Amino acid sequence: MRRGSRLGKYRIEGRLAIGGFAAVYRAYDTIEGCYVALKLPHGQMVSDDVLEGFRAEVRLTARLDHPNVLPIKDASIIDGHFVIAVPLGESTLADRLRRRLSTQTALDYARQILAGLAHAHEHRILHCDIKPENLILFPDHRLRLSDFGIARLAIRTLQGSGSGTLGYMAPEQAMGKPTLRSDVFSVGIVIYRMLSGALPEWPYEWPPPGYERLRRRVHCDLVDLLERAISVEPARRFADAGAMLARFEKIQHRAVRARIASPIRSSSRSQHWRTVRYKQFRKEFGKQLKCNAECPRCDGPIAESMLMCPWCGRDQKRYVGETDFPQVCPRCNRGLKLDWSYCPWCYGSGFEASTREYSDKRYVAKCDNAACPRHSLMRFMRYCPWCRRRVRKKWRIPGARTRCASCGWSVLADYWSYCPWCCKPLKRPG
Repeated sequence: MRRGSRLGKYRIEGRLAIGGFAAVYRAYDTIEGCYVALKLPHGQMVSDDVLEGFRAEVRLTARLDHPNVLPIKDASIIDGHFVIAVPLGESTLADRLRRRLSTQTALDYARQILAGLAHAHEHRILHCDIKPENLILFPDHRLRLSDFGIARLAIRTLQGSGSGTLGYMAPEQAMGKPTLRSDVFSVGIVIYRMLSGALPEWPYEWPPPGYERLRRRVHCDLVDLLERAISVEPARRFADAGAMLARFEKIQHRAVRARIASPIRSSSRSQHWRTVRYKQFRKEFGKQLKCNAECPRCDGPIAESMLMCPWCGRDQKRYVGETDFPQVCPRCNRGLKLDWSYCPWCYGSGFEASTREYSDKRYVAKCDNAACPRHSLMRFMRYCPWCRRRVRKKWRIPGARTRCASCGWSVLADYWSYCPWCCKPLKRPG
């Protein structure tokens, strides 16, 4: 849908997001005089069975009336398109997690997520796709859960492939057997991510990455609650979100751990120097390198394209942060576009690429393979996503003065101790 085009009473103002199942647009309701978000399933995904499923799921969602559940304003077929209209929020929790989140704010969001999900579970409605992208933020720090029921239909239609949310999916749900306890697992993963800055991975062994940071921030009772929520065994989890919310409310008043001055931490000037260095790095290079995640070991800012934490040398071959792409590589957990045949970050293959071509302003270079069908490359790609040829270009960071002696890519030796691209130690200036 182009900007300015019309769908019944809605005027398209721009696209907000696109995934494997649907695209979401910002639109203006010319009758009610307000902005809304329109979700339009891709044409190839819509069949008679899917439309009938949508009608049933929308009727289910219409039963939910809670301040932390995003209501459906309209669901109808307009000009041949199945259109779902919902209130337009300010951003998603995924957007908010790109900036530092205070412990108190994270706990407030956790309570709101649990309250909305508990209301749905009271009506025996599963969500099946709880993730930061489906948690919408509104003014006054109001958080609402979106895509109830519709998310379940989307996963069923896509047959669970390429959804990009496997990191939040319970093991039994991945096997096609979701229950209320599966939603408990997913919300536990989201809360753990908010408080620790790390995303636990299969086999979800305790303690997961970010555990030490979690222990420093919150009371042990809340740590125990999260351990129970993300247990691999469904029987060990809370029966539903209502039971988890009841336990959370009992311990919420003591959830924030009191700051205890550690002799090492209070006297360590190096800790203060490291914090200042991270802050300065984010100011100079964080945006252009898209350092939207933090190393689980040292809390240093890292980017999706990095194979190693440049600050402490921790292996990052499997990415631990969020991605802006619509799906993820199961091998390295980095983002993929729907029309890529190969993973440009780890050489992974076997992806069922879309026949539709998606333009992207992040394409900044060309593949040197004359037979490549598309040639387009994004910064810091290691392999061409179209033909799988290794990228020979020595990627440069604007403003960087040095290159790695091993791989030839730009490095920031004034900040980093390791090359994040080839994992070799760097010689610091002076």
